[in-house]
Amino acid sequence: MPLPDWNESGDLPTGIHAASLKEVIARFGTGSVQRLQVVDRLRRIYSLALGTGQLARFIIFGSFVTDKPDPNDVDIFLLMEDSFDAAQLVDEAAILFDHLAAQSYFGASIFWVRRLAALGGEAATIEHWQIKRGGDRRGIVEVLK
Repeated sequence: MPLPDWNESGDLPTGIHAASLKEVIARFGTGSVQRLQVVDRLRRIYSLALGTGQLARFIIFGSFVTDKPDPNDVDIFLLMEDSFDAAQLVDEAAILFDHLAAQSYFGASIFWVRRLAALGGEAATIEHWQIKRGGDRRGIVEVLK
């Protein structure tokens, strides 16, 4: 199923919309030089997260998945398997799981948690990322592996 159109606020309709990385890039990765740069970051981050062998779910939220012409970065939530140990990672993969370092290095706001640590359960934790700073809800995208 294709990603839905934006609503009157320029957001995706409320919900968790599933798409392949290819579909995400086709929909959100065009239109401006800034969007092309953010897509390069997104590809690298997805590759590193997948490369851990411990990625359970990859969620994109924030301005990148809106109609904003020039999103500053990409906001990502990673749900990792319970056996995931970030202390075992090296190089860029290790940076990915340090929020402040990832913001500086990748130009991305990355949050993560292990499945067992998901407060209220996995579904509730992921649904939480639909809530905007003002309390309104927006749609988010889950990248399918």
